[in-house]
Amino acid sequence: MLICDTAVPSWHEGYREMPFAFAGSGATAAAGLALAAVPPEQTGPARRAAVLGAVLELGAFRLMKRNLGLAAEAYERGRPRIWLRAAEALTAGGAALAAGAGRHRVLGALAGTALLAGSAALRLGVFHAGVASAEDPRYTVVPQRERLTARERTADPRSP
Repeated sequence: MLICDTAVPSWHEGYREMPFAFAGSGATAAAGLALAAVPPEQTGPARRAAVLGAVLELGAFRLMKRNLGLAAEAYERGRPRIWLRAAEALTAGGAALAAGAGRHRVLGALAGTALLAGSAALRLGVFHAGVASAEDPRYTVVPQRERLTARERTADPRSP
């Protein structure tokens, strides 16, 4: 995924899990559009895709934040936090509505709208977290110093 191949700390450090989070988000957005636009009797596959995409998106994103280390702070503060909390609520709520919508047109449309909005909110949250991590030198300098210290320790086994 191209966004992870940058010098932006909160994007670069998430290179393992972010593609899965975005793939799940894309699946939920596609399912959301289908739920909002397709006749309810034809939305069975879209409802299943919504639930599976939401599980993939939410699970991969939580795993990514847990594995990021210091760069995870960028996702937990300020504007990114607001966008990502909204994304989580909209995606989970939309998936729950999609699972229970059955052939109800209004519930399907609400689920689809929530899933589309959740996908957009995730992308905005990731974008703003990237901006925040790029503006704060701590997200770049501290990990570089840690890697340098670790490299020095392996080069000189006598060092404490």
